[in-house]
Amino acid sequence: MPITINRPTIEEYPDYYQQYMDLLPEGDILYILEKQGSDLRYMFRKISDERAEEAYAEGKWTMKEVLQHLIDSDRIFGYRALCISRGEEATLPGWDEGKYAYNSLANIRPLESLLDEYELTRRSNMAMFRSFTFEMMNNRGVANGREISLRGLIHVIAAHELHHMHILQTRYLKRK
Repeated sequence: MPITINRPTIEEYPDYYQQYMDLLPEGDILYILEKQGSDLRYMFRKISDERAEEAYAEGKWTMKEVLQHLIDSDRIFGYRALCISRGEEATLPGWDEGKYAYNSLANIRPLESLLDEYELTRRSNMAMFRSFTFEMMNNRGVANGREISLRGLIHVIAAHELHHMHILQTRYLKRK
């Protein structure tokens, strides 16, 4: 039976996520997460592998690296959601996104391979999210030294992706 996941209060996620949460529209978060998957694939539909290996400025990630970052984020946030839903009391580690991007070797992979991995990761997380109960949404855990609720974490996943989609659209795809 599908559950409704209410929008979290500001106390349910670390304040550094607020800039992302401000981008998140009202509505069913599971629908938003699903729609992001098709929106992302649509955005990349006409981008060649070579173009996806370009960065918008020196020292910035390529589009493939941004996509790999979204995959890594989905996996890490998904693992955190699993742990919090199950009542994990241990502090969950943070991660160095720059090191992950550098070590991902995303630029030597075909873009289609990255898109397929993104889709599978998102679909797996969506199946897990749908298994959660309304009561689990109030569970809290500690990740990267900060407390977060399960409800907050699920919303942060979507908000974080919106942030990166906006950057892809405005800084990568708008330029010639």
